[in-house]
Amino acid sequence: AWISHDLFWRSAPVLVTAAAAVTSRISLGIGIMNPYSEHPAELAMHAATLQEMSGGRFLLGLGAGAREFLHWAGIERPGPLSASRGAVLACRSLLGRGRPAEDPELARPDARAGWQAAAHLRFDGPPVPIYLAAMGPKMLALAGEVADGVLGLSFPPERATAAAAAVRAGAQAAGRDPAPIDIPACFWCSVDDDPERAARPLAEKLAYYGPSISAVQLADAGLTPEDFVPAAAALEAGDPRAARDLMTTPMLSLGIAGDPAAIIERCRGLIAAGTTHLSFGPPLGPDPVEAVIRLGSDVLPALRA
Repeated sequence: AWISHDLFWRSAPVLVTAAAAVTSRISLGIGIMNPYSEHPAELAMHAATLQEMSGGRFLLGLGAGAREFLHWAGIERPGPLSASRGAVLACRSLLGRGRPAEDPELARPDARAGWQAAAHLRFDGPPVPIYLAAMGPKMLALAGEVADGVLGLSFPPERATAAAAAVRAGAQAAGRDPAPIDIPACFWCSVDDDPERAARPLAEKLAYYGPSISAVQLADAGLTPEDFVPAAAALEAGDPRAARDLMTTPMLSLGIAGDPAAIIERCRGLIAAGTTHLSFGPPLGPDPVEAVIRLGSDVLPALRA
C-alpha cells in the first residue's frame, strides 16, 4: 500500500506510522517524497525509522515532485534528473550505513555533491528498498540505472509497457540486470457498480493533477497539460461539478473507471501486453474502503484466474 505525500495534504510518514501499528504483513510505502522540500539526510532518517517501526515492511518512494505543487510553497525545482539521482544515491549510502562523502558516484557533477565526512546515520536498521517516481523517458531510464523499483504512473494505463521497456533499457545501459527491478504498472482507477458514479472521483482527481502530468505522456492521448487548466481552476474555486463537466472522454481515458467487469477487461489488456505487477491508484472509488473490498473480492481473483 502506497501513501502519497503531496504538499499541503496529510503527512505520509505520520500515516505510514499509524498503518504500521495496526498491520503486520503488508508492505507500506511513501509515494513520493522529494529532495527539494526535504534534504536527503532527513529522507533517510524518515526511511530508516519507518523501517524500524514497520518491522522491515517499509518502501521509500523518491522523485522530483511536481513543479507546480512545489511552486505553491515558493520552492524551486532546478535539475530534476540530477537532484533525483543524487537523492537516491545519497539515501542508499546513508541507509546502508555509509557516508555519502565517500561515495564516488556522489562526486559526479549531476549528483549534487557536498556531503561532509560526519554525515552518516547514528543508528542501525534493516535495509530499505528505494523506488523512483518517473513519467518521462529520461527519468524512467534513470530509475533503471539507480533504483530498486519504479513508480511509473501511466497516463493512459496502456503506456505501462513502454515505460517498463524504458526502465529496462536504462538498467542495461548502466550495466545492471533489469530483472530484479520492480516495475509495476501504476494507474488510477475508480470502482463502483454505477459507471457514472465511478467516473466522478476519477474526473476530479485528473482535474487536480492534470496540469502537472508529463507532457510526453499526455501527447499519446492527444492532450496537453494546459488542457486541464480550466478544470483545475474550477476545483480551486470550489466547484467540483464544473470541474467534472470540463473533463472530456479522452481525459477520463487516462485512468480506468467503471464496475468491476470494466476494470477487469482493461487490466486483462495490460496483462496480455506483458505486465506482471498491477498497482491500483487513487481515487479507487467514491467509497475508497468499499472500492478496496471490491478490488480484492471481485477484480483480483478474476485477474489471477
